[in-house]
Amino acid sequence: MGHMGAGVPQGPQPLPGVAHVVAVGSGKGGVGKTTVAVNLAVALAKLGYRVGLIDADIYGPNVPMMMGATRQPSIVGENRIEPLLAHGVKFISVGLISPGDKPMVMRGPMLHQIIRQFLQQVEWGELDFLVVDLPPGTGDVVISLVQTVPLTGAVVVSTPSDVSLQDARKALEMFHQVKVEVIGIVENMSHFTCPHCQQVIDIFSSGGAERTAQQFGLEFLGSLELDPAIRSGGDRGLPVTLAGAESEIGKGFYEIARRVAARAQEIAGASEEILEIS
Repeated sequence: MGHMGAGVPQGPQPLPGVAHVVAVGSGKGGVGKTTVAVNLAVALAKLGYRVGLIDADIYGPNVPMMMGATRQPSIVGENRIEPLLAHGVKFISVGLISPGDKPMVMRGPMLHQIIRQFLQQVEWGELDFLVVDLPPGTGDVVISLVQTVPLTGAVVVSTPSDVSLQDARKALEMFHQVKVEVIGIVENMSHFTCPHCQQVIDIFSSGGAERTAQQFGLEFLGSLELDPAIRSGGDRGLPVTLAGAESEIGKGFYEIARRVAARAQEIAGASEEILEIS
């Protein structure tokens, strides 16, 4: 680079000590994206990885409730933020900084500032995975994220319904435009098992996300059933993945976590090879 590199480094800068940054996104709200992000983070931590979680969903920062920790983060040293620790995961959320029911009303530049702070001013230490829960849809936060830090890839969450899939395709297109590799697609709320007669009911149709993945040549990371225990675990701050990889309710998330870890390492390996070649 020589004399060109004087002054401010241009473009996204890797976070020292953080191996993989994985964004979790969706085309629309209400598909359980935060539930997937939280349980993915907890499952990765239980599998022995060092994990951080950024709640970048400024419209509905639900991570503190789902992680069962809501105190304000402390400031350490020279204006550094100490993340909260719950269930083996270090996390930070907009909801910790403006607690209560007041909505966060923010313009693009403020958002960019917050995302930058969450990435660069938080004491993450050494992490294998930093999971970022994005706001639903396609917007400023994703752009800020991509401009600040190199992303390993994105996980797109959809339900099997046509409406949700149509929006998931928009999310895929957005990641494509900002040159972020899609790790794969998760189908959430894919079916419901009647607790009385054990019949499987496809409330939101089924198999759509898998078909979409095939259509786009992407990995299908797995489907998660619609189960009241997943919701109540989130409401109580005890994500279902705490029950372990063998538990009936948690095992779908662990399969997804293993696939995400494997794909992230593959993608990172491939991009290192490209760097070596160039």
